[in-house]
Amino acid sequence: MCVMSRRGRFQRGEGRHLCNLSGPPSGGSASPGSFLPLRGIDLKKGGRVKKPGRKALVSKDPYLRLLVKTYKTLARRTSSAFNRTVLKRLLMPRRFKAPISLSKLIKHMKGRENTTAVVVGTVTGTLLYRDMMMYVSTESRRSSDSAGEDDLRVNEVPKLSVCALRITRTAQARLLKAGGEVLTFDELVARSPTGSKCTLLRGATKAREAEKHFGKAPGTPGSSTKPYVRSKGRKFEKARGRRKSCGFKV
Repeated sequence: MCVMSRRGRFQRGEGRHLCNLSGPPSGGSASPGSFLPLRGIDLKKGGRVKKPGRKALVSKDPYLRLLVKTYKTLARRTSSAFNRTVLKRLLMPRRFKAPISLSKLIKHMKGRENTTAVVVGTVTGTLLYRDMMMYVSTESRRSSDSAGEDDLRVNEVPKLSVCALRITRTAQARLLKAGGEVLTFDELVARSPTGSKCTLLRGATKAREAEKHFGKAPGTPGSSTKPYVRSKGRKFEKARGRRKSCGFKV
């Protein structure tokens, strides 16, 4: 569409009322109705604001693609917000599919043992420490090893039903030993297509090492951002901002 300015030059619209200058159709005569006012918009530099978030899966994993296809159908055919959330998390990159430890899983499932814990990510079987004990006597560890039992620092794992994309062997063994069960997402769809009696959990997405370097510039007042430095010692980043004799001290 061509737009004519006040000076007679053709340029882009500036948000004013514009006119259709395409002219009358071939073989016809011009009529007052052929010049209709149009609304123009002025897109600034950078273009329009697009809606964030992935719409398609990037991974080539065939099993993940089948899950995405399944939950796209469920999200479209049902009114369940659970299915829409699971689909959204399946489409996310791996850095948003943060792992969750078995201890965190037990902590958040306390009082919800009759529901299924759903994790769109990995469940790891880290050690569970009783009252966050940092030291255990050598005698107690020896006695536990001689008795053939688990380490005394490990808490009891309750009977839980867990569904995850991936689970480590240690976590799976502990859950099965406690009488629980480990489900895949296709088994979860057959059991609960709308997500009823399910508790959706996720790991800490900001716990990555890279996240520690994001934020306010390191060394500035009020900043806790981790700097990119070779080492931490007497000869590394000890000048401006670190002592009063060099500019200022935080």
